[in-house]
Amino acid sequence: MEIKIISESRILPEYETLGAAGMDIRAFLNEPVILMPNRRALIPTGLRIDLPRGFEAQIRARSGLAIKSGIGLVNGVGTIDCDYRGEIKIPLINWGEEPYTVNNGDRIAQIVISSYERITWSPQENLTKTARGEGGFGHTGK
Repeated sequence: MEIKIISESRILPEYETLGAAGMDIRAFLNEPVILMPNRRALIPTGLRIDLPRGFEAQIRARSGLAIKSGIGLVNGVGTIDCDYRGEIKIPLINWGEEPYTVNNGDRIAQIVISSYERITWSPQENLTKTARGEGGFGHTGK
């Protein structure tokens, strides 16, 4: 699949390995951003994309940043809808104990392109019975 993209930095997101599902995306900054512990910042990427209908871009944290420095995404996983044409910005949070500096060109998140279905609701009085039923959080034990 080919997707139209504008990159102000001229650097495109890319897969780091052959088996990677996500492409790393980089910060596009005029000056470094110091992210203090328990603080958040919206980091620009200089990227704009033109997704086809029926697809979304999921923005996910980079596991290395999370475990080594405590850097994650404020909203867990972000969704970029197919009709959004603005700049992709990454809401980073520092859950670590030390300040973290984001520099221009740093790999700060990953992007996964995924298809989705649009649905319509069918109001009912009852739902199909399953073995699980209404068993929720922790219903299967440890």
